[in-house]
Amino acid sequence: MQNQLQDYIPKPALVSILKLLEHDNLSVKIKQERKTRHGDYRRLPNDQHQITINSNLNVYRFLITLIHEIAHFEAYKNYGKYIKPHGIEWKRTFQHLMLPFLNPEIFPNHILPLLAQHFKNPKASSDSDTNLAFALKQFDEPNDKTYIFEVPLGCTFKLYNGRVFKMGHKRVKRFECVEVKTGKSYLFNPNAEVELL
Repeated sequence: MQNQLQDYIPKPALVSILKLLEHDNLSVKIKQERKTRHGDYRRLPNDQHQITINSNLNVYRFLITLIHEIAHFEAYKNYGKYIKPHGIEWKRTFQHLMLPFLNPEIFPNHILPLLAQHFKNPKASSDSDTNLAFALKQFDEPNDKTYIFEVPLGCTFKLYNGRVFKMGHKRVKRFECVEVKTGKSYLFNPNAEVELL
């Protein structure tokens, strides 16, 4: 597993991660990019457990995602299968597992306060934390994508699936946009990545 993970996470985190993964019935698979998720956890029918992580994530996002998924495995092991996927048991487990990694040997200093804030009450996705998502994006490979909160009012943009939208006003936290083809309104998280047209 060491050879599989060493290129995907910060080097100082490797030994600690390998200790977290010391389970005979837990495997990690690195997958091609999936647009709808960074990773996932599954209990397989043969009492095995599998974590998958997207290969295109930067090392910091990969590490956060991997620990997120390990927290699902640990919460399942400790509390059983009837807990909510991102309920209090998972949140506490995620916080506990993440704490040793929140140090300047692993994460850049300017990211640490954002992580500390995020882990007071971790969400189902670190992408729902706009400030953290934006800070982590600076370590991604350059691309032609723009965050939706950067799109000017009235401009059009395209999603990864080709659907085209016109930028609308911000509601409380999300942006209301109209799909050009259907005229239907949709709400977008501020850090959704889109392609300007």
